[in-house]
Amino acid sequence: MSLLELYRTTDPWSSALWLCAGFAISCWALSVLTREYSWVDRVWSIAPAFYALHFAAFVGFDSPRLNLMAALVLFWGVRLTYNFARKGGYQPGGEDYRWAEIKARIGPVGFQALNATFIAPLQNLLLLLLVAPSYLAYRSAGTALDALDYAAAASFVLALVGETVADEQQWRFHTVKHAARARGEEPKAEFLTTGLFRFSRHPNFFFEQLIWWSFYLFSVASGGAWLNWTIIGAAALTVLFQASTWLTEQITARKYPEYAHYQQTTSRLIPWFPGSSR
Repeated sequence: MSLLELYRTTDPWSSALWLCAGFAISCWALSVLTREYSWVDRVWSIAPAFYALHFAAFVGFDSPRLNLMAALVLFWGVRLTYNFARKGGYQPGGEDYRWAEIKARIGPVGFQALNATFIAPLQNLLLLLLVAPSYLAYRSAGTALDALDYAAAASFVLALVGETVADEQQWRFHTVKHAARARGEEPKAEFLTTGLFRFSRHPNFFFEQLIWWSFYLFSVASGGAWLNWTIIGAAALTVLFQASTWLTEQITARKYPEYAHYQQTTSRLIPWFPGSSR
């Protein structure tokens, strides 16, 4: 049996799990070799697109729903990859600053245990679970698109636009801030509080979560129950963002004492009217 025949006769969820294992082992091995622990961050915007295209390809790109889902994830991945690249995420030393903070808190042995269990394998599994609604769509590939599909797509696109605007505002702010420092000047502000950041301290985090909750709706449109097993991806991402937001805010508040006032007057995640933190 050829590799192509093996691929075609293997359930796509099983082959996706093998691909996920390959990503996880590669990320772990590279982190050990390079002593950088952001390898999962470097595949974060790439792996889901591979999975979405994999499920669509398994039916010969003959399912409008799977094609729509794959296209949305591909657009999401291209935009996020670009944003990550321009911030230096793919360059040597482009590690997320929060990993160093965690390493300092739990020590080198504890951090290596975390790397071998959560950072490399479980985060890669999460990336596959985010796209799990595509598997349910594959299981019902013959059903037509309906109103819920269009609602899910519209919500996904709106969230993607919101995340793009937030990332662009943040990029411009930090570009101006670093340029001022390069000139020997003090920046006008140390952190962003205007634009979308006037209504949420982390609008990009909020919209990223909304993207994947929108994607989950495709599993319901595919014939799944409103509560089905593919909800694990969006739910786990929400839990992860709660933890990462908490750590991010701890670091920022320690660095900038005035951040406490911003916390008191601006919503944490969900965009809301200024002056009433939620």
